[in-house]
Amino acid sequence: MDDLRTFLQEIIADVTFKKVGFSDSLVESGLLDSITLVEVIVAIEEKTGKAMPQHLLQNENFETIDTIVETVSKMDA
Repeated sequence: MDDLRTFLQEIIADVTFKKVGFSDSLVESGLLDSITLVEVIVAIEEKTGKAMPQHLLQNENFETIDTIVETVSKMDA
């Protein structure tokens, strides 16, 4: 999962032009808006080869890199 965390950190830096830590607020802080959040989700889907289930598309599941990693682990459940 460290590989995924680093990947997410790089993708978020690409779309926001800011470096973020694994527990930094992304959605509530306004760093990720609806457009950049979609870009992150598409990158996750491309990396994993799986579609993000509709029920996981909640802002709280994308609040930090750590919560995104937890959310991605639920894609298989």
